[in-house]
Amino acid sequence: MAFKLLAVSAALVGFAVTGAVIPGVCDEVSRATPVFTAPAAPITVAAASQQTAPDFAGINNWFNSKPLSLAELRGKVVLVDFWTYGCVNCVNTLPHVTELYAKYRDKGLVVVGVHTPEFPFERSASNVQAALKRHGITYPVAQDNDSKTWNAYRNQYWPAQYIIDQNGKIVFQHAGEGRYDEIDRTVAKLLNASS
Repeated sequence: MAFKLLAVSAALVGFAVTGAVIPGVCDEVSRATPVFTAPAAPITVAAASQQTAPDFAGINNWFNSKPLSLAELRGKVVLVDFWTYGCVNCVNTLPHVTELYAKYRDKGLVVVGVHTPEFPFERSASNVQAALKRHGITYPVAQDNDSKTWNAYRNQYWPAQYIIDQNGKIVFQHAGEGRYDEIDRTVAKLLNASS
C-alpha cells in the first residue's frame, strides 16, 4: 500500500513539475496550443457601462509621434494596443493592427501602440525601435517601461486592444489574438465608414 501511495505521489509531482495534463482531471488544452490563451469570454464593454479611457501615463519614450494625450485626440477614434515585441501572440496581431491603421487612418482612426515590457531586455528603446522597423509599424508607439499606462487601464494581458470613441469612452476591449473582423467593424461603425 505504501509503495502504491509513493508511486501515485511521484507521478503527481512529475505532472506538476513538467506541466503535464492528466486527462479527465484537468480541463486544460493540449500543449500544442499557443502559450497564451485569451480569457474564455473576451471582454466587450457594453454601451451602457462605458468608462472614460485613462490617459497615457509615465511614458518613457514616444516613437513615430510627439507625445500624445487622449484630450488632444478627442473627436477621433483611438485604438490602444498593449503589446511587447518579445510576445509571439503580440507579434501575430501586428499585421492586423497595421492593416487597420492603413485602412482607416485617413478617416479618423489613431492607433497608439503601448509597448509595456514583460522582460528586462524589452525595456531598451533601441530594441523597441528595431522592432518597429522590423514589423513596419508607423503609427505612434508609447514606451511604458514602468507599466503606468498598463496599470491605469487595469490591463492584464498581452496583447490587448481598447477602442475609444470620439468622446473618450472605451467602447470595446479584447485580450489575445483574434476578433479582427469585429474590431474592424467596430472601428468602421464609429467612423461611419464601410469596412
